[in-house]
Amino acid sequence: MAYSSSTRDFVALSDLHPNLARPNVIGVVIGKTDVRGFPDRKNIGSERYTFSFTIRDSPTYFINVNSWGREEYIRSLSESFRVGDCVTIENPLVQSKEAEREEKFNPVTPSCYKLLLSENHSVVKTSSCYEMDTKLLSLLHLPVKDPQDYYSLGDIIANGQSLDGRILNVLAAVMSVGEPKYFMTSDKRKGQRCEVKLYDETEMSFPIVCWDNESIQLAQSWIPRETVIFASDVRINFDKFRNCMTATVISKTIITTNPETAEANVLFSFIKESAQPGALHDKMEEQSKESINLETIVDVYTVGQLKEKAFQSDGKLEPVYGILYGYISTLDIDDNASKVIRNRCSICRFLVNEMSNTCAFCSDISSDSKSTFASFDILVDLTDHTGTLCSCYLSDCVAEETLGCTVHEFLTLTEDKTTALKWQLLLERSKIYFKVTLSPSWRTGLKVNVLSCKLADPIEASQSLLGKEIGNKRL
Repeated sequence: MAYSSSTRDFVALSDLHPNLARPNVIGVVIGKTDVRGFPDRKNIGSERYTFSFTIRDSPTYFINVNSWGREEYIRSLSESFRVGDCVTIENPLVQSKEAEREEKFNPVTPSCYKLLLSENHSVVKTSSCYEMDTKLLSLLHLPVKDPQDYYSLGDIIANGQSLDGRILNVLAAVMSVGEPKYFMTSDKRKGQRCEVKLYDETEMSFPIVCWDNESIQLAQSWIPRETVIFASDVRINFDKFRNCMTATVISKTIITTNPETAEANVLFSFIKESAQPGALHDKMEEQSKESINLETIVDVYTVGQLKEKAFQSDGKLEPVYGILYGYISTLDIDDNASKVIRNRCSICRFLVNEMSNTCAFCSDISSDSKSTFASFDILVDLTDHTGTLCSCYLSDCVAEETLGCTVHEFLTLTEDKTTALKWQLLLERSKIYFKVTLSPSWRTGLKVNVLSCKLADPIEASQSLLGKEIGNKRL
């Protein structure tokens, strides 16, 4: 197919091929790198300059564009448009791409080709075709990856250093955008850095760092606690200095601002709810053990029944409180204490920002009038004969009761004693009180909070599991 305007025809990106003479294309810029200089092998002592960008003209098709040339030409071309602009490109060279080599540093595209711009033959202009602009601009809100293929922030933290160096996708809301910081590198080049704090239903403060001018400018347009981003192909690292996981925007990364997806809509709803005047009270109540009377929870479920109930809910499952007779199948408490102990706000008991030691929900309260305390924040897997619930929350005082020790006592245990404590609980039949809610931003789709976990009476567990009447009552 081909797009047309009053002055020229545009070839669809999906129809490009190397034998096409002097094509004209149009698209919206969805990604862009900074200008870089490299030594010119043909002219010793001089440099060649380059930058690349990615354009899109349909929900399914986008392509990378590379430009090389003199510094004056490359910088002028780069400064003529930004991410989000619609551009027309006249007479680019269509060239087959070496996917394995090129996609190591460039965004992965569905096209088998790339476009090369020539200073002498190619022309790039911002588009003035307003009707086409409207259609193209809507593409800015469509992620370039499967909208369900992402890690929640809590999932990244739960996996910890096993994800160090991995390239993956993240869906999250923007909590805060830092001021750009400028510096000079050791080889006298200008550098910049900007840190953005992200949050979702699973984690209230997670840093993503921008090192290039293009992503920093994009970040400055984000409105804290109103903007959601889908960041494809960010690099995850463990920051040894800060002892936490971080994300970094790299040359492969494409960030979709306020994506129009079902998963993003759930996160938008979470943003609105957490911004309501009563949200702080709700968070306090949710995390306070005293607010839940375990004696009122009598329904017994299997893992299979819970998953089926969630599957049949069509995304509208109300919170489910129940009892599971199963066992903890994963309990990583003997690896690194920093993975299972976090600081909480003494006012609302919510997890606080590890760097600033401030609470996201109590940020309007002077730091002098509040304090934090160390608390367990453990992710466990719960298993019975029908399946496994992964990454369930075992935290705060519930974790202390389950482990049989306080945070302070836990920190004094030797490695051998920590391992012994782990095996006292692991794979032992337990009576587990829980709360389950649907959470698309949580990788498993279900967010499970453990409300109590104690070794089960064998007779009670057997009677409950064999009682068909109880099982039929649930479904």
